[in-house]
Amino acid sequence: MKGTELNLYDLFPRFDSQSKTFRILILSSLVSVLFLMMVVEPTPVLAQEQVSLDWKVHDVGKVRQVITNHGALWRGATNYPGLLYSEFPPGSFEEHIGEAGIWIGDVTADGDTLVSVADSWSSPFEFYPTGAPWDTVWVVEQGDTVNIPYLKEDQYTALSDQDFIARYNDYGSASVQVSNHNPLFLEVIERSYAWSSPPLNEFILFRYDVISQENDLDSAYVNFFMDANVGYRTTGWDFALDDYSTFNAETHTGYGRDAEGGPDGNAVSPIANRLYPPESVDENTLDWRFAWYPGQGVGGVPGRDAQRFKNMSSGVIQSDQQRPIGSQYSITFGPVDIAEGDTMTFYMAQVFGEGDDDVENNLELADFVIRKDFRLPTAPPAPDVTINTRNRAIDLSWETNAEDFQDPNRSDSAEKPFEGYRVYKSTESRSGPWTLLAEFDIEGNKFGQNTGLSHEFTDEGLMNNVEYYYAVTSFSKPDTVLDFPSQETSPRSGAIEVTPGTEPPDNVGDVAVVPNPYRGDLDYNAMSPPWERPPETRERWLEQDRRIQFIHLPERCTIKIYTLSGRLVETLEHNDPQRGFENWNLTSNVNQAVASGIYLFTVRDQETGDTQTGKFVIIK
Repeated sequence: MKGTELNLYDLFPRFDSQSKTFRILILSSLVSVLFLMMVVEPTPVLAQEQVSLDWKVHDVGKVRQVITNHGALWRGATNYPGLLYSEFPPGSFEEHIGEAGIWIGDVTADGDTLVSVADSWSSPFEFYPTGAPWDTVWVVEQGDTVNIPYLKEDQYTALSDQDFIARYNDYGSASVQVSNHNPLFLEVIERSYAWSSPPLNEFILFRYDVISQENDLDSAYVNFFMDANVGYRTTGWDFALDDYSTFNAETHTGYGRDAEGGPDGNAVSPIANRLYPPESVDENTLDWRFAWYPGQGVGGVPGRDAQRFKNMSSGVIQSDQQRPIGSQYSITFGPVDIAEGDTMTFYMAQVFGEGDDDVENNLELADFVIRKDFRLPTAPPAPDVTINTRNRAIDLSWETNAEDFQDPNRSDSAEKPFEGYRVYKSTESRSGPWTLLAEFDIEGNKFGQNTGLSHEFTDEGLMNNVEYYYAVTSFSKPDTVLDFPSQETSPRSGAIEVTPGTEPPDNVGDVAVVPNPYRGDLDYNAMSPPWERPPETRERWLEQDRRIQFIHLPERCTIKIYTLSGRLVETLEHNDPQRGFENWNLTSNVNQAVASGIYLFTVRDQETGDTQTGKFVIIK
């Protein structure tokens, strides 16, 4: 997040021949372990005040995409902790991006051939934000209006359900420390847009404003580089080694595709990237370039500026990749002019779908959004939800101004397009899958179920001390003139984790352990709701996800766990005025998984000094 330090990974070149497989082969050599730790695991080298590295994840629609504030569409130089960078559909663990980012190149008036790179195999990162507090990733959601200091607009209003805005440059204190980097003195303002409702929730649109700060650029070329890793994400890179790249020269769209079968099976969706040059330029007068790179030690992305620019400006459309050994490609257009102090704006669509036909339909929708200049019907504001937990039940209530929402982008002139609310529950995660519990909509019209509006809901019959996820959304009437469907806020963006249960008792005396016995032959992760679950950034259950629970705990107490012989295994401190339980992951105080056996426990109430003892059984 904000304040992350730059690292050695940013300063070491990534060689032309380097690919994901190349990294794995290096890792297998014990002699190279130290070197690989330096390259793959970042080590801070620059002062924090020089850059304010940040990341955010688009998550309102069906695409979960990592965005950084230095132009990389993966973790890049940030401390993003997740495993996936571009997941579609949500919860599938299907990855689509290994690395991605823009390049911009030009031959300067002095005859220097320069290319500035946001991301590439063969180069360090060359764009960075400043250390200013506003040079993070701004999040502006539908209905929000904010003041972003570096934008020309006095007030910025969201165009989609989730706008991200970031600024970075190629000439600041971090960029000038990059070896062999000579800046073009460019500033880039990147905006990305995501929607929560069909038909717009299967793609993300990007707007890039490129400002030339010191030079007149009269032969600039713009390139988008994509290392497309498509398939079911595992801990290694095998899933990415059966991909290939194709290109539609008519629509200027590149595709990263997964071959059928292989270690990752069949992917749901390719990843498609379409470039839209500046409106002032006839795209048919530009030179377009498509190139793919095999990696695997066979050939890679150019690493020097002169070779990069020659490659970008060649106007050669390479034939589609035939052998599926990894998908890495670049799409380029140019030349375009950027006078000193002027801004060049171009767009990119990143598109997914349930198969090729769906992807093509979504590409047409992306074209439609850009032609409409983002003036499309939107969802009403999301409700502000309050939750009260009880014994085996939860109460939801919500407040909102959604019912007075007005939308100037509708074609049906509906004065108040709000239609209703929906209540969802998931037993698995904030990402769903979601179960619709209730729908409340305006009575007496031709839309919805005409159930009548409500601002509260109760869900009963729940398990105590187990996590559930709830969301309340707002949705609109369809725009019948534009033939545009009802728009709804995202359940994921408003999801709240809730744990029903009883309040802590006044004293010890009824403390118990569940389950008792704990049985290692039972799949607690498969229960509904799951008793044990991995974190949302990891799909597979691991040993550290085991759980037993001490219940009926007073507000402040100390739990000590012993073997039958009296050896102390672990100490747990409980301090919670709402939850009368504490979890233990069956790991000792020296981080070792405990063995099968009978265990003793004591619970000492910190307020009264009273102590309760008990025992439980673990069978693995």
